[in-house]
Amino acid sequence: MSMPFYVSPEQLMKDRADFARKGIARGRSVVAVQYADGILFVSENPSQALHKVSEIYDRIAFAAVGRYNEFENLRIAGVRLADMRGYAYDRRDVTGRGLANAYAQTLGTIFSSGGEKPYEVELFVAEIGDAAADDQLYRLTYDGQVADEHGFAVMGGAADVVATYLKERYAEGASLADALRIAVAALGHTSDAEDRVIPVEDLEVAVLDRNRSQPRKFSRLRPARLEELLGERGPTAHAPEPPAEPAADAADAAGDNEPPVAPPVS
Repeated sequence: MSMPFYVSPEQLMKDRADFARKGIARGRSVVAVQYADGILFVSENPSQALHKVSEIYDRIAFAAVGRYNEFENLRIAGVRLADMRGYAYDRRDVTGRGLANAYAQTLGTIFSSGGEKPYEVELFVAEIGDAAADDQLYRLTYDGQVADEHGFAVMGGAADVVATYLKERYAEGASLADALRIAVAALGHTSDAEDRVIPVEDLEVAVLDRNRSQPRKFSRLRPARLEELLGERGPTAHAPEPPAEPAADAADAAGDNEPPVAPPVS
């Protein structure tokens, strides 16, 4: 008769956390930077169809790294929740804090559940106010923890290297052009080799711009606009090929084939 296999709760949670972190680290980083007129999101993402940064509601944006099918389910659930609250109550009742709390509950429940694997995702939920002091940027980890970020934040890939570069160069109240240049340079920065100049066609860039006249403040920056803002940067270099193991960023083909069943966000 074989002995039952026992794993302590502490070891089980550690194994689940290690699994999620490894999946997230295989994806490319996303940078969020607060600038004078709003919040900027920049990611290296060659795909023109599978977005890492998206609009959730009038003043609220969503960004993610990790397995595409998992964070796309979360994005869809967030849009549905925001629409329902805005319709049932008032559009002003839809807040970034409320959405961040809902995502935290969902991710925490999935992480602690023994019946399924943890989500391999990290999220940004951002909301802009009428003034820079009212802007909010939340970072959510795979286990449902929420951090209120200020100035800039990085998740996924070589987050530590990118964050160190930004910490040394970030300036509060920068223009959009200056914030974009430093964010793109940070994504191309490497600790053990010459920095890369990322081609504009490999960049996904979006902003929450409080100066837009429309109620919806989210806008994507297309390559022509990026070239204008970035100016001359020297010869470009594409990212190296990803490892042979299944990739965990927006171009995860394996994840795209899984059924898109949105988890409940309550």
